[in-house]
Amino acid sequence: MYNNKKVAVIIAAAGQGRRMGAPVPKQYMKIGGEYILAKTINAFEQAEEVDYTFIVTNRDYIDLCSEIVSERGFSKVLGIVNGGRERQDSVYNAIQTLNSKRPGVSIVLIHDGARPFVDGSVISSVIEAADRDGAAAACVAMTDSVRKAGKEKGKSMAVDRSDYYSVQTPQGFRKTILIESYEKAYDDGYMGTDDASIVERAGYDVTIVEGNYGNIKITTKEDLPMENRVGTGYDVHRLVEDRKLILGGVEIPHDRGLLGHSDADVLTHALMDALLGAAGLGDIGRHFPDTDEQYRGADSLMLLGRVKELLDENFYRTGNVDITVIAQKPKISPYIEQMRGNIAAVLDVEISRVNIKGTTTEKLGFEGREEGIAAQAVCSIYR
Repeated sequence: MYNNKKVAVIIAAAGQGRRMGAPVPKQYMKIGGEYILAKTINAFEQAEEVDYTFIVTNRDYIDLCSEIVSERGFSKVLGIVNGGRERQDSVYNAIQTLNSKRPGVSIVLIHDGARPFVDGSVISSVIEAADRDGAAAACVAMTDSVRKAGKEKGKSMAVDRSDYYSVQTPQGFRKTILIESYEKAYDDGYMGTDDASIVERAGYDVTIVEGNYGNIKITTKEDLPMENRVGTGYDVHRLVEDRKLILGGVEIPHDRGLLGHSDADVLTHALMDALLGAAGLGDIGRHFPDTDEQYRGADSLMLLGRVKELLDENFYRTGNVDITVIAQKPKISPYIEQMRGNIAAVLDVEISRVNIKGTTTEKLGFEGREEGIAAQAVCSIYR
């Protein structure tokens, strides 16, 4: 509540995020293990002036949105609303729901679901200006030089950047002004680029509130904060007769091979577990269970390619990998460069980022008795 007036926020999270190129809308991606949308909701959950939150999302993600709200215990969320065809339609759906459920609300904020780094001071400033002036928007001054396109194709002219601002959210309005402006827009068949433009078109001035350069809208993968992770993997397979010995995708001459559901490439298996672990995506048993016949005799480099696809879907790239093969016999040194090349090609990294080495146990343990071969892997990934 602000000045004895109820405040509600509409979080616009119905977009598809096609420019991100991800398998899910950007607001349902994770940063540091937390949904982007959850971070956004939490910013308003912590804002003392905000009484209620309404989330508008794509129909296909209403259940997931509900799960996020329930798991995090967001007590201010009063409604999850189905989105419309355009952002303006989605927000208007939420306005109608808000007005129906909480008609006593006086001030309405509208915020992008993919702006998870908004801070409390910006929220407070927008509420204060909206209450005082009727309409306000968080903005930041332009830092780059600005040019205006000329009348002739390819021509342009410099403009004074001090006259221009980059618009952010939240944007705040007296509820009566917001509803009136939206109804006028629909009556006139007008579709605005944001809520402030809709209100301005209805004849109201929009106050500029100083935003924060950190309050970015996550639109493309380049907007995601840099994140570095490390993973480890370990695997072991028994040596048996009548099996090929495959390590790092290379068939190595030996009197026995490794026993397993797939080709039992212990080196590649350890690496896959390291990569999956670094990304928080489980392990190879989860993705390629030995109870699934489609993986019987499978080429482990092909499976590594599937792991690479999972990393790509989550915007992770491989930093480097370091793998140790533990075996009394055979000596792997003649094949290391070929193994490195295979793995680098699958992970789409320079070969210098892949290190492979072999060691013995001085005839101690199952490796020393030549009963089996083990491998350990360490990797770094980033996004």
